[in-house]
Amino acid sequence: MLRSREDAIDVVHALFTDLIPRWSSAVDLAYLFKATTNRCCNLLRDRGTRARLLEREQQIAAPVGRVRLDDEVVGLGLIAALTERLDDAHLQVLVARFVDDMTQDEIADHLGLSRKTIGKRLDHIRETVTALREAA
Repeated sequence: MLRSREDAIDVVHALFTDLIPRWSSAVDLAYLFKATTNRCCNLLRDRGTRARLLEREQQIAAPVGRVRLDDEVVGLGLIAALTERLDDAHLQVLVARFVDDMTQDEIADHLGLSRKTIGKRLDHIRETVTALREAA
């Protein structure tokens, strides 16, 4: 069922480890067979779920050392330069938008500001990025 002898041994060992402290006469061969089958099914289902979650996270995640800034990927060097040029209010918006991938409405709700204020701060961030790139 698992297509791996090691996994099958792990399932059986885990089952017996859980059963030994509460062993009773109600535990017979049919019970052991059903419990082992259920644990194998759970293991297979968990693997599938884990694989789907990892795939989805890899599609969402930006490359290591880079952050997506609108339609382009920005390196950590530029992000570090931004942290030196922007105040805390703009940095909060920067992180919320480009690292946490929040929408402008979500940022406004989170920070207790208007959406227009968030838009203006994002425009200032973009202008700062453009200025840093031109200076480089």
